[in-house]
Amino acid sequence: MSLRTAPIRRALAAMAAKARRGAAIALAWARRPDAAPALAGAALFVVLFAALEPPTLEPAAYSSALYAASGELLGARVAPDGQWRLEPSGDVPERYAEALVEYEDRRFYGHAGFDPLAIARAAWLNLRSGRIVSGGSTVTMQAARLSRAPGPRNLGAKLAELWAAVRLELGSTKAEILAGYAGIAPYGGNVVGLEAAGFRWFGRAPEALTWAEAATLAVLPNSPGLVHPGRSRDELRRKRDRLLSSLGGAGRIGADALASALAEPLPAEPLPMPDLAPHLLAKAGPGRSVSTIDGRIQAAAAEVASRHARRLARNGVGNLAIVVLRVDDGGVAAYVGNSPSAGADDARWVDCAASPRSSGSILKPFLYAAMLDSGELAPGRLVFDIPTRVGSYSPENNLKTYSGAVRADEALARSLNVPFVRLLRSYGVERFASLLGRLGFSTLSRAPADYGLPLILGGAEATLVDAASAYACLARMAKADDADAPGQFTGATWLLGDDSGLEPFEPPFSAGAAWLTLEALVDVGRPGEEASWQEYASSRRVAWKTGTSFGSRDAWAIGVTPEYAVAVWAGNADGSGRPELKGTDAAAPILFDTFQALPRSSWFAEPGRSLRRETVCAESGYPAGPDCARTERALVPAASKADEPCPYCRTVLLTADGRYRVAAEKAVGGEPITERRFALPPAVEWYYARSSPGYRPLPPWLPGSEGLEGDAIEFIAPEAGSSLYVPIDLDGTPGKAVFRAAHRDRTARLFWHLDGVYLGETSGDHRVEARPEPGMHELVVVDGRGSSASRRFEVYDRE
Repeated sequence: MSLRTAPIRRALAAMAAKARRGAAIALAWARRPDAAPALAGAALFVVLFAALEPPTLEPAAYSSALYAASGELLGARVAPDGQWRLEPSGDVPERYAEALVEYEDRRFYGHAGFDPLAIARAAWLNLRSGRIVSGGSTVTMQAARLSRAPGPRNLGAKLAELWAAVRLELGSTKAEILAGYAGIAPYGGNVVGLEAAGFRWFGRAPEALTWAEAATLAVLPNSPGLVHPGRSRDELRRKRDRLLSSLGGAGRIGADALASALAEPLPAEPLPMPDLAPHLLAKAGPGRSVSTIDGRIQAAAAEVASRHARRLARNGVGNLAIVVLRVDDGGVAAYVGNSPSAGADDARWVDCAASPRSSGSILKPFLYAAMLDSGELAPGRLVFDIPTRVGSYSPENNLKTYSGAVRADEALARSLNVPFVRLLRSYGVERFASLLGRLGFSTLSRAPADYGLPLILGGAEATLVDAASAYACLARMAKADDADAPGQFTGATWLLGDDSGLEPFEPPFSAGAAWLTLEALVDVGRPGEEASWQEYASSRRVAWKTGTSFGSRDAWAIGVTPEYAVAVWAGNADGSGRPELKGTDAAAPILFDTFQALPRSSWFAEPGRSLRRETVCAESGYPAGPDCARTERALVPAASKADEPCPYCRTVLLTADGRYRVAAEKAVGGEPITERRFALPPAVEWYYARSSPGYRPLPPWLPGSEGLEGDAIEFIAPEAGSSLYVPIDLDGTPGKAVFRAAHRDRTARLFWHLDGVYLGETSGDHRVEARPEPGMHELVVVDGRGSSASRRFEVYDRE
């Protein structure tokens, strides 16, 4: 036997022997004939004790309170009964516990619910005074009393408290009793519970209270009606200081700390509760809701919103919203549902972050990424930017200009409308609407055909939360080349540990497509002081997109880094438009000020396993064909497949001096030469040549060597399958429709015919006017060499 364990074993043996002797004595006593009444009474006591429920220390209803993920109180609302009553967070803080026990119940840790000495002392004092001057209640008895409905204070009530206190002690730990008491004790006015008292009187959580503050709250429940921080200040200070001195005398507070505590002022009027996230608080139920919010980021976002609200208000814009999501888990790090300074007339309580608004151009990156994955698009591939009419719909770019053709990544960075309408027409509206649904856009409630091609330009409504979540998903996918990347995603979550109602979905993009999309969005020009950001190596990289709805009613700006997605909306809650409501002017400055408040991060690593290099035509960006003179290597998603080689490069036969095209059988004046040339369709070329000075159109035909060309003429308007209305002039007379065409040879003359009727001849800028009647028509254009083009279209009747 070990020398260390021997004493312990001997003690245990002695205890066991005493227990056996006690049991034998009890058994012998129980066998006596006169023991029956005592046993029956004891049995009745046990039955009653077990049958009666111990008092509950839970109040009827808590205030709705929203906390940040790290525990800071973001906001609260009074309970249904008008009381400030916050659900406790756990055990009572040590300072308050020591102050309370010292003031109310010094033998708290040694009694079983009631203190006979305290009761005897109280009885003597009351008899001597002829009135009740002391109750002798312990903290446990007070907790039991507070748990019951108010009633008369008499001997019967005191006995009931004593009984309930014993039941409470047997079913709870001392820490639980202290926490229960602190959670339901009155602290003056309509403040109930320590959690609410800390914020209402001192503006901080109970854990952060000083000794003076803890002592103040310890004495308040003893007489909350008389000792109120707003009045009876001398009595309150006397009680507080006496308690502090008692704690100092017991060695709980050092001399210097005691002096500082005694010098602290008393609280004045109740302080307002924090109100950093009122619209998110409105979503919370009664009790304590712990959110995913980062308290520091929330405060910074609220400050940014307040500052920019003043700027926007000068232009008649009354509302804005900011949502910040963590990319990795979709948790909401900040949520400003509306401008904190918006008054009642500006619908301050409208949650603009959750309200559907016209989406503007913010959906373009998702179409771009999807077409990259399918191989229908590549970053460097040319997309057409020319006047376009589909039926009665004719989209325009913001600047009302056309480039003829632009790289796809440039079209995204410049947010050109016409190229993306044409891309959506190629991709399919129904297919794109399905993609948006998979991304979590919850407001697309109509059939895809109802949205049509305007879907890509704001024809549908989206909420800021849904948009932020979709961009966060795009950023998460750009990081998914890592082995530990998650395989499924959910939408934005704001309540910690609660993802109810969020259906996980498979990522709709490859890591390669997502990364290429974000790379294109980095090159967007920034507003104001951020415009020259590329000159500074220390500036953070942000992939971002703006959007402006039709009629300048909504301004959007959304950006992502590897850690955060920030989404901003600005506008008027009543839907009224303002000329100043542009994404780059109204929303983008808010976006970048919010990013300035976020931690800096590195940029997305290139997802090498999700990308491959492809040989493409240096001019068109299509997979290189045999006629492409210049090629380059370009990154595309690894799984994408583009079967169509470059359609715009061709090998042409030229005269020896290269000035003219010539047919082989009509070559004269020396051996002809062959040359691989890049040539766009005539309608595209007409605009492209004006915006791209380096473009070389094909040379004209050598006189006498002309041949028929199937693509020499191309209609600009009307487009194939289009329908149109003939306008009505201001005087009420029918107007005219304008028809346009382009010819590869700038010197060519065109001859126009409508339904076999000659309209006229054009050169240079080929356009004619006509007044066709309602119905189907055929327009034919012929050049001097006999090349022709025809177009069928319909004119609608306005009646």
